[in-house]
Amino acid sequence: MSDTPKPPEPLPIQIDDDVANGRYVNMALVNHTETEFTLDFIHVQPHPVRAKVLSRVILNPKHVKRLLKVLQEGVANYESRYGTIVLTDDGRPMH
Repeated sequence: MSDTPKPPEPLPIQIDDDVANGRYVNMALVNHTETEFTLDFIHVQPHPVRAKVLSRVILNPKHVKRLLKVLQEGVANYESRYGTIVLTDDGRPMH
């Protein structure tokens, strides 16, 4: 008998068609309390100016830190393939 732990089996993930199509957002707001983070994903339309929250995701702090790590890795992989993503500082708040 081996004491080597088995690797976890892949988790089957189901996604509905409307979710699989995705949503375009161009703004995000992040708020937090001691126990959770709330991420609002928003689409801002320029004419007339209006904004609508398309999705709200509520996470605990550990999941937010894991998400941050995987996003940082993803951006690093993107930039190594396509070049640096340049952020402009035009004085507007970063959402």
